[in-house]
Amino acid sequence: MARKKIALVGAGMIGGTLAHLCALKGLADVALLDVVEGLPQGKALDLAAAGPVEGWDVEVKGSNDYADLRGADVCIVTAGVARKPGMSRDDLIGINAKIIKTVAEAIKQHAAQAFVIVVSNPLDAMVTLMKQVTGFPKQRVVGMAGVLDSARYRRFLAWELGVSVTSVQAMVLGGHGDDMVPIRSHTTVGGIPVASLVSSERLDAIEKRVRGAGGEVVNLLKTGSAFYSPASSALLMADAYLNDRKAVLPAAAYLEGEYGLRDLYVGVPVQIGAGGVEKVFELALTDDEKKALAVSASHVRELVDATTRVLAQS
Repeated sequence: MARKKIALVGAGMIGGTLAHLCALKGLADVALLDVVEGLPQGKALDLAAAGPVEGWDVEVKGSNDYADLRGADVCIVTAGVARKPGMSRDDLIGINAKIIKTVAEAIKQHAAQAFVIVVSNPLDAMVTLMKQVTGFPKQRVVGMAGVLDSARYRRFLAWELGVSVTSVQAMVLGGHGDDMVPIRSHTTVGGIPVASLVSSERLDAIEKRVRGAGGEVVNLLKTGSAFYSPASSALLMADAYLNDRKAVLPAAAYLEGEYGLRDLYVGVPVQIGAGGVEKVFELALTDDEKKALAVSASHVRELVDATTRVLAQS
């Protein structure tokens, strides 16, 4: 049986790391695309030389031609400008909206049956734009944010308690921004509610760090943004789709009434399998969590409206 194909649109730090992970896991052949001549080809050649060392036969092709999207089962979109110190994700709208519109048109033309995972920031606005331009059903266009934000929450809690990250179960919902919503009421450590183990004051501090974790990485790197963890997070979602894992993951999904929200991409728990986003799970939230989610969703809507205005003016 022929291997599946993953197209990675954007050959920067996230795209290159994704290609490496795809090859290491033997998940799929890879088309690594970028508008910068030589960049995807160089990374593909470098990865090809690692194959005999690591023992993989996955093919990685670098290209500047969107026609090489053809036949992709999954498209992971990381194209766009990365954050710099002092920038919010929202600051990227003006540049990245035009890039994502072009990418979406190419995916619609060359990979009309693909499952699309958007990573580019501002995430919630860019995944909305992807769905609008491609016209794909909501099940086949999803945003990667919740997996990453939840992983950061789990990591910080594991450090706090000195336990394995595998013992911490947590979800972060809402928009992928400074008002994301860590769901404390559903966070457990070895099945024990986290509030029984960590003081409210410490949880407040940890959750504040989760909201600012992306900016923390940007400020430390100074010349780029996070790439290892976003790549791992996006690939987890691709794996769930390609291998029909029915995995329950937090992701930016298109809502049509769930959580009282409609016609909007917001981070919520979903089931990802061969049908794409097969189900949205509605958690019982506390009153404070409901209010926080509503605030986050209102900011997402503002971002979407701003994106529409930017494109109308271009």
